Amino acid sequence: MKSFLKTSLKTFAVSALLTGFTLPAFATEWNVSLWGKRRAFTEHVEKLAELVKAKTNGEFTLNISYGGLSKNKENLDGISIGAFEMAQFCAGYHRDKNPSITVLELPFLGVSSLEEERKISQALYQHPAVQKDLARWNATLLMPSPLPQYNIVGVGDAPKTLADYEGLTVRATGGIGKAMKAVGAVPTSMTASEVRQALDSGVVKSVAFAPHAHMSFGTVEAGKWWTTNLNPGTVNCPVVVNTDALSGLSDKERDALLGSVDEALDHYIETYNGKTMAAWGPKLEEKGITKVTYTDAELAAFRDKVAGPAAKAWIEDNAKRGLPAQELYDLVTGMIGK
Repeated sequence: MKSFLKTSLKTFAVSALLTGFTLPAFATEWNVSLWGKRRAFTEHVEKLAELVKAKTNGEFTLNISYGGLSKNKENLDGISIGAFEMAQFCAGYHRDKNPSITVLELPFLGVSSLEEERKISQALYQHPAVQKDLARWNATLLMPSPLPQYNIVGVGDAPKTLADYEGLTVRATGGIGKAMKAVGAVPTSMTASEVRQALDSGVVKSVAFAPHAHMSFGTVEAGKWWTTNLNPGTVNCPVVVNTDALSGLSDKERDALLGSVDEALDHYIETYNGKTMAAWGPKLEEKGITKVTYTDAELAAFRDKVAGPAAKAWIEDNAKRGLPAQELYDLVTGMIGK
């Protein structure tokens, strides 16, 4: 059958040359699985699609879908079976599937900016152990989605001291969830799209998000208070591609994709630091949300109680998995503040 098709294509090509007929160009289309809606969190993917299309004169396109291809917690599974070629996910959604990158979700790491988050994430993504970890899912890490420190929006009585978190239900994933548990809160993991309903129904009384997500998923519309400086950590949400699909690209297509990552991330950070954060303060004022600010002493006590034990446990648990856990932790912490 293959031989027949090859012969037929050759015959068609010869006939096309003799008659002056121009063979049609076959465009490459990749499907990209995101969730929610277009927002600051997805601007690098949107920019990447724009750049790739321009650099290949429309011969390579990224078809972005918001929730139409997969649930966000199933995006890595979809990548592994080739259901789509590119996807975004968050490490905390399935920590056992990507333990190597969860080091970036440890509480109170001290990362101070999106630029620093980007630099550290990209360095970690290049580590052989991390690449091997994601290769189990036929995934190649393409770029991070740098996020600022999370803070909490809630309803009911505001926790004015750390002791007030005792018994408070909070949507918090990964290391942030562990940090909240350490001060007596009751962390619950759920996808971003489920959060507003959970807050309205009383399933949770508070939500830990980055500013863009508080606005995009409506928690700021329902909230009565927010913490200005708790800063317990953030989540790491990479964009990955199916490794086989990446290998199948032409040199021109691969160069267009990989060569556009830095520009896409520059655009993302510029948008977040500018447009997104410029809208955050006015939105809080508009909604009359009470700002809760903790003392340096309270924050230091929180960090001391949470950061060291969490890091120690992460290193021990992941060393048992066969990961060079101490090395990964040292790589990340050694870049902070540099």
